[in-house]
Amino acid sequence: MNNIVAIVGRPNVGKSTLFNRLIQRREAIVDSVSGVTRDRNYGKSEWNGKEFSVIDTGGYVRGSDDVFEGEIRKQVELAIDEADVIIFVVDVEEGITPMDDIVARLLRKVTKPVLLAVNKVDNAMREKDAIEFYNLGLGEYYTFASISGSGTGDLLDALIESFPVKPEPVQEEVVLPRFAVVGRPNAGKSSFINALIGKERFMVTDIAGTTRDAIDTKFDRFGFEFNLIDTAGIRRKAKVKEDLEFYSVMRSVRAIEHADICILIIDATRGFEGQDQSIFWLAEKNRKGVVILVNKWDLVEKDTMSTRDYEEKIRKELMPFTDVPILFVSALTKQRLLKALEATVQVFENRKQRIPTSKFNEFMLKVIEAYPPPATKGKYVKIKYCMQLPTPTPQFVFFANMPQYVKEPYKRYLENKIRENWDFSGVPIDIYIREK
Repeated sequence: MNNIVAIVGRPNVGKSTLFNRLIQRREAIVDSVSGVTRDRNYGKSEWNGKEFSVIDTGGYVRGSDDVFEGEIRKQVELAIDEADVIIFVVDVEEGITPMDDIVARLLRKVTKPVLLAVNKVDNAMREKDAIEFYNLGLGEYYTFASISGSGTGDLLDALIESFPVKPEPVQEEVVLPRFAVVGRPNAGKSSFINALIGKERFMVTDIAGTTRDAIDTKFDRFGFEFNLIDTAGIRRKAKVKEDLEFYSVMRSVRAIEHADICILIIDATRGFEGQDQSIFWLAEKNRKGVVILVNKWDLVEKDTMSTRDYEEKIRKELMPFTDVPILFVSALTKQRLLKALEATVQVFENRKQRIPTSKFNEFMLKVIEAYPPPATKGKYVKIKYCMQLPTPTPQFVFFANMPQYVKEPYKRYLENKIRENWDFSGVPIDIYIREK
């Protein structure tokens, strides 16, 4: 399980610049095309061989300078709740402001490690100015300039050192698939889980997850056996009334990283909203299998075409990753719940399937011959060999003489052909073109 780092601070101190600098290393690999803006506030970073997730609370403060205490307090509280380490960013140009004081007052009560990072320190004069930040009562501070990157190395060294030591997970004899139920608050996640487990709660054991608030419930009924990860959003906190999107995405991060397959529950009465999309892209970015369940279908006015139209609308939003099972269920009337489980188990099987290299070549090379990559500057790209990589999620590599000329649309064509011939429904596929 990754450590989670939250960047907090008042608006405009350079949190996002620091965030972008931290995730830069991974950005190129993850995906610099679509979907980045959708979850710009969550990324992965790595330093000295240690991977961690970064959450930027910055982009969530709505309104201008008069952002009142309450707003910031709620965000910082949520970040404190979720993160293992907190980076508190302040600005040397403006010194300590009343708002910094408010945040510092909250952070002083926290038992988790807090790193005070003083931004915009790019010369010796400013180094001296930074001394005033001792007044915040948070101990040592680290000076850096997020634009140029100077000083970020020391900050990251300190960050890695302050990660809590996590116990090595005890290996179970049989590793059961892990399904996370995600979705925004009030989409019916709890009802779905209760309907599955039954009111008497057919729980064999409660293996508390390594993280606070992700509890694995072992599910063993109707011939299915798996671990259901109960997202934190399910145990609603009385005090959480803040920006819903921030809340639900933040809570889903843990569950999604923890799972093999994500069951995304959306509310039929509200449609597939921006928030559902950000959770979907989060799962896709983490290369998890996805099943979409449209809950509360019993409340929707229906005619003969409604399911098809509704499904098409959702698939349009999911472009280009549209090969996802979408089921219409009702947790209340228990309509199609078993079908939903079957679909989820199927996606899990799809995710771990292996295609023998000989069969894969036999099919794909014919496909490539029928429609070769377009020539660029008069140069023809030849692909002579391909295979599936031995990775936990489906990844395929194609060896070409000039891989740099194979563009995104052609990769998508290859992916579509793979999906047509083998069942990878609900599973993101990675395609790599390498020099032979």
